[in-house]
Amino acid sequence: MVSERDIEHIAELADIGISKDEVPEFTTQFNAIIDYFEVLDTVEGESAPATVITNVFREDEPRPCLSQEEALVNAGSTENGFIRAPRVM
Repeated sequence: MVSERDIEHIAELADIGISKDEVPEFTTQFNAIIDYFEVLDTVEGESAPATVITNVFREDEPRPCLSQEEALVNAGSTENGFIRAPRVM
């Protein structure tokens, strides 16, 4: 059972501004949702059918890659064979 205090706490955590007038309505709605989940828990259903997991991606195949010089051609700034980036701090 969700209380009005719980609703106020949830609204604060979610950073949702709700007025004091809206709290009772939200409390009723939250409790109705929880009651519905309890109904769903009582429903017996069939287990999910077994599925076969298949790889939909291509196989990895080694291919030639760029040389270091080719990789650095479009770099704005380089230093000792590496891309030089601006300082973060």
